Amino acid sequence: MKGRVLIVAGSDSGGGAGIQGDIKAVTALGGYAATAITALTAQNTKGVFGVHAVPVGFIRQQMEVVLTDIGADAIKTGMLHNADVIETVIAVLAALAADCPLVVDPVMVAKGGERLLDRDAERVLRDRLLPRAAIVTPNLPEAEALLGEPIADLDAMKRAASMLRKLGPGAVLLKGGHHQGPFVEDVFAVGDDVEVFRSRRIETTNTHGTGCALASAIATGLAQGMALRAAVARARAYVHEAIRRAPEIGGGYGPLDHAHTVKPFSAPDARPSTPRRPLARH
Repeated sequence: MKGRVLIVAGSDSGGGAGIQGDIKAVTALGGYAATAITALTAQNTKGVFGVHAVPVGFIRQQMEVVLTDIGADAIKTGMLHNADVIETVIAVLAALAADCPLVVDPVMVAKGGERLLDRDAERVLRDRLLPRAAIVTPNLPEAEALLGEPIADLDAMKRAASMLRKLGPGAVLLKGGHHQGPFVEDVFAVGDDVEVFRSRRIETTNTHGTGCALASAIATGLAQGMALRAAVARARAYVHEAIRRAPEIGGGYGPLDHAHTVKPFSAPDARPSTPRRPLARH
């Protein structure tokens, strides 16, 4: 069940989110993580204090050398901070991974409120990247930014998930963690169907990196040959337990316990993995 996942995202010096959190999540679920780093950030549990962009030519090179040698069974994108980065990622995907399942975590705002995506890049992400995605995993502020309207309750979430589906992705998992209440409700929309995943809320501030971990966990499931819904269900269960076991590190939004398991979860409706072959070289 290994499954190769190429993660295209920013680095988190605090280790809780971004590339570092992604690698931990993929590894915990039994996958193999490769990376293309889009930006270096100076951050901890209290916020983002600096961002150093990686040149787009080097982002392209990182992706190309991985895809033409190791290959990928799924690709996950995270922090793509401007339009040039997004266009570069799209170009490499079209050339070398057109048929590879893509999980898009539309990272726009950090947990502490810092903006991580240029506003003028939102159109490129919405119009050019989302239609390539097998699934997109926005939180409520990100969905509101993409749709340009507030999402006040569960009914509004269902409508928003359906509207996001019409932007072109194969499926949407709209995360409801920003809403209040005893349960966290996430809306899963695929085709014309809308389903609500519900789990009991854990009252904690140790939620740094939940979005990164969830998207990477979904990508790992797809890379391992799981059906999309099964990959989503397993990813939610993994993240819920990672929050429950959080190590209480830092003075702000603490990280998860990504490594609460080193054995792949099983899922009743997962389909067998298919043989893996690296993509063709240039």
